[in-house]
Amino acid sequence: MPTATVLETRRRNLVGLSREALVAELAAFGAEPFRARQLWHWIYHRGVTDFAAMTSLSKPFRDKLGASYELGRPSISRLLTSVDGTGKWLLRFPDGEEVETVHIPEENRGTLCISTQVGCTLTCSFCHTGTQRLVRNLTSAEIVDQVMIARDALGEWPSRQYDRQITNIVLMGMGEPLYNYDNVAEALKIIKDPEGLSVSRRKITLSTSGVVPMIPRCGRELGVNLAVSLHAVHDDVRRITFEYVMLKGINDSSSDAHELVRLLVGIPAKVNLIPFNPWPGAPYECSSEAVIKSFSDIVFAAGFSAPVRTPRGRDILAACGQLKSASVKLGRAGRSPVHAA
Repeated sequence: MPTATVLETRRRNLVGLSREALVAELAAFGAEPFRARQLWHWIYHRGVTDFAAMTSLSKPFRDKLGASYELGRPSISRLLTSVDGTGKWLLRFPDGEEVETVHIPEENRGTLCISTQVGCTLTCSFCHTGTQRLVRNLTSAEIVDQVMIARDALGEWPSRQYDRQITNIVLMGMGEPLYNYDNVAEALKIIKDPEGLSVSRRKITLSTSGVVPMIPRCGRELGVNLAVSLHAVHDDVRRITFEYVMLKGINDSSSDAHELVRLLVGIPAKVNLIPFNPWPGAPYECSSEAVIKSFSDIVFAAGFSAPVRTPRGRDILAACGQLKSASVKLGRAGRSPVHAA
């Protein structure tokens, strides 16, 4: 006689649902309309991970919620801390895929760098993530999860307007955000909501390699800061920034600096010069400090701000362009083998 296999029904995770989705979910659950606003407050303002902590809800209702739903987080596969205080989480989602998230503390601010894809659609040779082919897009919930995990770790609950350790969010981690636009847009609505995570749109920067058709839509609908990656001045060399990675002998000559200035004439632009951050097996070297300073001086002299970004977290591969997980995309019959990278 065959043995029946009983599978545990997974409770739905409410973390990562938008306001509209949360309202619809609770309506289907049979809850009164005002319950959605109560849960929104507890999930995104208080950051609770247990329905029992929602003391403004009756105990019978909390028990009912707990039987059908969860307030889950991705698991932390590994946490690394740099000598300069930068922290990096390797996060694992229920399907086993992993991404990296980085917190960069400074004296008067703290920046959280979040990922939008497992791997990346692009294959930029100067970026470690570019050596990991795209496995899949992150869902809006998985993008929000990265902020929740960081807030948990830094004790940032309940949400507050001042004395935050996470003041800024940059979508500069693994992946190209504009190739996962719908999920990114949904996640940013949650992150910006003033009654929840409450991060001002002026404190959020989305970095793109230059997905030009999506840029106008991004400006209209998201209203966040936009950083466009250029990295060279000729189309046969670049893959589009006003972020510019300094690669020794590739794009760091004085003629490159003058050509960059020529391209920027008439554009109210700022150029962030990023010293190349190496990883094992990287095919490039970083330009010398003297060369970077000379390049910066040329751009500054032409009337454009060209600060040099200070590398943070290099020793734990958490600096710009160093993120990568061990997730890989296999054929339909296979699944990604995942382990801590």
